Amino acid sequence: MDLVKFWTICSTNSIVLDLEQIKSIERYANELKYWNSKVNLISRKDEDNIFERHILHSLSISKYFDFPNKAKVLDVGTGGGLPGIPLKIANPHIDLLMVDSISKKIKITQMFAQHTGLRKISAICARAEDLAEFQDYRKKFDFVISRAVAKIELIIGWTAKLIKPSAKIILLKGGNLDEEIDSAKKLLNNIKIDVINIDMMGVPYFKEDNKKIIVCSFE
Repeated sequence: MDLVKFWTICSTNSIVLDLEQIKSIERYANELKYWNSKVNLISRKDEDNIFERHILHSLSISKYFDFPNKAKVLDVGTGGGLPGIPLKIANPHIDLLMVDSISKKIKITQMFAQHTGLRKISAICARAEDLAEFQDYRKKFDFVISRAVAKIELIIGWTAKLIKPSAKIILLKGGNLDEEIDSAKKLLNNIKIDVINIDMMGVPYFKEDNKKIIVCSFE
């Protein structure tokens, strides 16, 4: 997928990006591909499909959600900045913190974040569950985002002390998740879990690969 097609697909799916945002996305994609040859950030077999399978996948959240101004967002297990960096570029008004426990990945992601030129974006080497040891992170976040990192119940457990009561946990996942969802519901009586089947016009990959957005909220 070339940059023009990517931009067209985004527009078709109500993901509105201006020229500067597209340039930032392009730079990030190029850097991600370059550094992936040195540090394993994404699957090597996906390097030629970065726009479709990684950046557009991350941005699919923006098709279904509008992040409020100054929303505090935590990206758990961000790896090379996914889904956080594409979402921050598309939503510069959010306050984004990306965390990953692998230091060599987070160092590169810190560089990616700086190269966006955006404010209110940072990355730290940490396990999400350890952030609760610090008062500054407790009950701070309006949204948690994560992409194929762990089971729903694990991410809920890791971030329970970090999110506000009204927070939403938004997860990019794939495949049959019935058992995983049932397990999470048994863990918490007050949880509500919605499943969105990703349907991106012009890109059949998401439906063919059964990609989903899982939204957890608390009643």
